[in-house]
Amino acid sequence: MTLLDEYHCKRTELIADDRALRIDVVNGDRFSEKSRQADIILRRIREEEAKSIWAVEHEEVPHPFPGMEFLTGKDIILKTQLFNIITKMPKGALLHVHLDLTVNGNTLLALALQHTSIHIRASARVTPGSIKFVEIEFCPLPPSFVPQCISLCLPTYKPGEWIPLRRAREQFDAGLGGTQGFDRWVASCLTINPSDAYVTHNNNIRIWDKFRGAATLTSSLVYFTPVWRAYIRQFLEETIADGVSYVEARINFTPKCMIGPDGEQNVPHKEWLSIFQEVLIEFSGSLRAQGRDDEFIGAKIIYTVIRNCEPEELEWYLNDCIEMKKLFPGIISGFDLVGDENILRPLKDYLPQLLSFSTLQTSQGLPEHHHIPFIFHAGETTGDGSMADDNLYDALLLGTKRIGHGFSLVKHPKLMSMCRERGVALEVCPISNEILRLTASMPMHPLPILINHGVPVALSSDDPSLFQNMGLSFDFFQVLAASDVTGLLTLGHIARDSIQYSMLTTDEKARAMLKWEERWERFVDEIVEFDGVRRN
Repeated sequence: MTLLDEYHCKRTELIADDRALRIDVVNGDRFSEKSRQADIILRRIREEEAKSIWAVEHEEVPHPFPGMEFLTGKDIILKTQLFNIITKMPKGALLHVHLDLTVNGNTLLALALQHTSIHIRASARVTPGSIKFVEIEFCPLPPSFVPQCISLCLPTYKPGEWIPLRRAREQFDAGLGGTQGFDRWVASCLTINPSDAYVTHNNNIRIWDKFRGAATLTSSLVYFTPVWRAYIRQFLEETIADGVSYVEARINFTPKCMIGPDGEQNVPHKEWLSIFQEVLIEFSGSLRAQGRDDEFIGAKIIYTVIRNCEPEELEWYLNDCIEMKKLFPGIISGFDLVGDENILRPLKDYLPQLLSFSTLQTSQGLPEHHHIPFIFHAGETTGDGSMADDNLYDALLLGTKRIGHGFSLVKHPKLMSMCRERGVALEVCPISNEILRLTASMPMHPLPILINHGVPVALSSDDPSLFQNMGLSFDFFQVLAASDVTGLLTLGHIARDSIQYSMLTTDEKARAMLKWEERWERFVDEIVEFDGVRRN
């Protein structure tokens, strides 16, 4: 054997030893032979499409590559066979999604237009020159309200005047596209577009400004009870259609009351959850009637509060969360504080209240096995030693069951070890992290580091109405497309973990896992059969 031959042998052995530590190899025996065949097939398709799709030029997309900026590459993704296959994959549980930011902007607008009480106002008259800069607001108003103007586009429009949404749409200037132009304009205000993410707001601080504006606008339509009911149903239907079988959605309970049909802000939290529960029962029943009950395990809620409230005020929310748990024991699954960690209060500001939460639950009659766990956002930052980064220490010390995002966790070997040993899973939101400029693209994302160091991970979509990544297929695709090593078995492992680290009971997890395994085997069978037909 020559020196060069010996070197190549050592090289092959070293690569094999390193790859053997990856999760798809470590847990390879948990997958069927068909699963391994399907994994090989998807790797081949990925390699083919790297040349046939990603290595060629596309109109208005200079220098495309797998895992590129999502909002720029989305149309290319939709052309791939790989994405088409991923849409059929059973994805397990969606564990990190903000309910009020889940339904497509066009769909939300259509829901809003069904209600005459919803009004719109603008910061200035809408003209071809101002339309890109005008700020708008929505609000359901009482029936007694009498509008003074009929169009946002007339010279007589005074900034801040409320106009019925339907009328504003009908009277939208023909030069701006009429009703279709109005729809496009409003939808653009409810989402983040490529120019926002990659040009005008292209860093983590500035993109949050755009995020807050779009999120506030969206919430003003969602937190209206007639829309709320239809919105929840729409979210469940779209999510289950994408292969998700269980959801833990975060609801922002910071507004203490929602606006009701009378246009008054007088609907308390218990009514929000009552509607959620009613829709859940109706949705489950409709699936059973269609013989599709194996597609849906259920949905629960993580009670969230924006982390700009005073510590003393947090006590009210903690008590309210306990009260909601008593009223809806099968719905409330956790508590979290949300918002931009870089500028809002860190977890340490709330330590007296958070440390006493368990005692508070006991004193209010909740048995220990029904206690509400913490499921904290932490480390959604590029910082190292910053206020947002330090939230990771407090989240783990406070006993969080999972970590939302945890983007900066890879900078902390001790914390990674704690997550691995304690079974604290990270809710990783790849597309959200990229659009909010924590990373420039998926090949730069730290996800493989987490997985390869044994930290459990569940892929999530975060705020799909803003990011246009409905369901979970886009996030799973980005993870698969951005690596030459990650394969279908890795995605299967992540889907399994999403169920394992959910807040389902032991019995519920067993049922969910059984249903997932059955769907997974049908999925890989279809891949292998389709490939056989295609190659013959």
